[in-house]
Amino acid sequence: MKICDDAISRRMLLRLIGTTALGCFFPALSRAQSSGQVSTMLTRSIPSSGEKLPVIGLGTWQTFDVASSELAALAPLAEVLRAFVKLGGRVIDSSPMYGRAEQVIGNLLTKLKLRDSLFLATKVWTRGKQAGIDSMERSFARLQTKTIDLMQVHNLVDAETQLQTMREWKAQGRFRYLGVTHYEAGAFAEVAKILAREKLDFVQINYSIMERDAEEKILPLAQERGIAVIVNRPFGGGDLFHRVRGKPLPDFAAEFDCTSWAQFFLKWIVAHPAVTCAIPATNSVQHLDDNMRAGFGRLPDAKLRQRMIEAITNL
Repeated sequence: MKICDDAISRRMLLRLIGTTALGCFFPALSRAQSSGQVSTMLTRSIPSSGEKLPVIGLGTWQTFDVASSELAALAPLAEVLRAFVKLGGRVIDSSPMYGRAEQVIGNLLTKLKLRDSLFLATKVWTRGKQAGIDSMERSFARLQTKTIDLMQVHNLVDAETQLQTMREWKAQGRFRYLGVTHYEAGAFAEVAKILAREKLDFVQINYSIMERDAEEKILPLAQERGIAVIVNRPFGGGDLFHRVRGKPLPDFAAEFDCTSWAQFFLKWIVAHPAVTCAIPATNSVQHLDDNMRAGFGRLPDAKLRQRMIEAITNL
């Protein structure tokens, strides 16, 4: 479905934002700004360029797949995007596989004039050269941008064919970076083969405190090859929250400025030196604020990361 310019006017959007209950969360953003947090989120460099990215980004799977006519759903997403930028976020990741997420992102970023503040990442997920070209052209149109910061081959589908086109478009300036993705540890052997033979800027994989397979080969290989790492499924698809429901944080969490389980899981991930950015998905400003705070303050060292694993394992 195409999101037309008249599907939701900027005036209508901002009026709805102003009346939504989510507006009450902006005092939290103001407190973060006054404390200096917004300007000091931790960053990591993209090895191929040296460009720095904040360690906490924003995923859009399921959370941004809403119809353009659902104003009640779009207003909270607009709040999320505004809050994300206010708190120092840059990386937003999407995919044609995520339903209407690309259209929603493009529409909101245009209406709110936030495109220049963000690092847009999306994917190509199809077989065949022309099908890939058509898919990537649609992503440009949906995101309403002339340049996509990062194009990724989604789940390695027809990777060699799509990478050929992607390299040509990168040379033309349409893409700034190229990468590949997967969300299952069972595919890591194939991911490793591509990382070893192709010149890539990014790899996106699943990695969490209870899904640590990436540590065996993918993360070391990314470091060796100078490839930035984006982490999806940082909460194990939500399973981690079920595991800790009703459980208090360990006392030692204070040693790395952690005040919630979401921060606990995210800080464990971004403390790994190979990780560039984690992309938890949310459509809630409250959850976004909590997630983003994982990018501030101290991170756990190797010994603390092991204690964190033991604490979760023993629950």
